Amino acid sequence: MKSIMGYLFLGEVICCVLLALLSSFSMASDPSPVQDFCVAINDPKAAVFVNGKFCKDPMQATADDFFLSGLNIPGDTMNQVMSNVTPANVAQIPGLNTLGISMVRIDYAPYGLNPPHTHPRATEILVVLEGTLYVGFVTSNLNPGNKLFTKILHKGDVFVFPIGLIHFQFNVGKTNAVAIGALSSQNPGVITIANALFGSTPPINDDVLAKAFQIDNKMVDYLQSRFWTDNN
Repeated sequence: MKSIMGYLFLGEVICCVLLALLSSFSMASDPSPVQDFCVAINDPKAAVFVNGKFCKDPMQATADDFFLSGLNIPGDTMNQVMSNVTPANVAQIPGLNTLGISMVRIDYAPYGLNPPHTHPRATEILVVLEGTLYVGFVTSNLNPGNKLFTKILHKGDVFVFPIGLIHFQFNVGKTNAVAIGALSSQNPGVITIANALFGSTPPINDDVLAKAFQIDNKMVDYLQSRFWTDNN
């Protein structure tokens, strides 16, 4: 009986130790970043941001800090990709700071495209308000490769794009389309793949892009010479 009680006591001790370790690990982990980077500095007099923004004295906050109007206004789709993204993030709504959410309105002309892009800091859930969209995302490397998930969405349909994965929306209808995207970050960021690779400043070395895409340097130069549209 004593040996059994001893084993039970030992088991309880081990469980307590494991719980304590797990608690310390969770408390020691870093919060998710909401900026592209934060360069460490030793000078405390230099500006320090909290979630990318300074915080207003809460006694000075007003209702306008949590308000935005204008998402009923269609965005200008007169550009190369024929789409427009109107953001509603912490830059437009200061009260979103530290709350971890934001949204966008996306307008598409007929056959307009929101080009392949990623949000490095957010999962996106999209709902179609008008029109018909062909949407999809590509997984990270799986065996045997990157898997594509696609769907045709109609008015009222909803689709999720997991955080950090390349995704797109294409208006396959003959009329304008509108969608609302909700994102799990106050500042989700956006990396449009074509713009980032062929429109960066300064340009990525031709040899790097030529080998990556298995094309010649002249084609790289041609693509880099194109005017890359920012639809955000």
